[in-house]
Amino acid sequence: MLLRSISKNSVLLGLFALVIAVGLALTYAGTRDHIEAAERAARQSALFEIIPRHLHDNDLLTDTRPIPASAWPQLGLKQGGDMHIARYQGEVVAIIIPAIAPDGYSGNINLIVGINRDLSVAGVRIVAHNETPGLGDKFELKKGNWILSFDGKSLLNPATERWGVTKDGGVFDQFTGATITPRAVVNQVKRVLEFVEQYQELLFSPAPPPSLTGQQP
Repeated sequence: MLLRSISKNSVLLGLFALVIAVGLALTYAGTRDHIEAAERAARQSALFEIIPRHLHDNDLLTDTRPIPASAWPQLGLKQGGDMHIARYQGEVVAIIIPAIAPDGYSGNINLIVGINRDLSVAGVRIVAHNETPGLGDKFELKKGNWILSFDGKSLLNPATERWGVTKDGGVFDQFTGATITPRAVVNQVKRVLEFVEQYQELLFSPAPPPSLTGQQP
């Protein structure tokens, strides 16, 4: 009788555990799908802020090219990444490039930089950082318009030597009480421009050329 009772309880516990496991699996799958959808929407929103919908007719999220491994150090990348290509009627009109400024006050500052076909900046957005709230995070669009000061700039406007914060003789304002953070962002945007200038013909070709595909360190 006792053995029968123990056996029955074991079966019930097993069924209970199975129901819990199935429930957790379904919850995880639903949560994962929700998180992935939210991340896709956030990435798409950031890309569209730089290259609005009316300026391209392709899918910015899926139209990508790998960044050549030789450029990873210049862009501050350790594990590479993909460039997002903006096309209009088949022509590449702009490229959005991920980069990391490694010398922020509180560490890495992850950004994306859009470069137009004429080598001017289409826009810059910060996508991740650990800067001090209220002091070093003024590059966030919701905190002010500082990040918009890059729009339309190029290596010719301003001149290369003026690509810096005002404290260093440059044209970009620093933050009140914080110079390290904006200096890091300005320098990295400049490096992105230099990368694009170096690979201009390849980057703006309609199809990904062999020299920009399949490169691994």
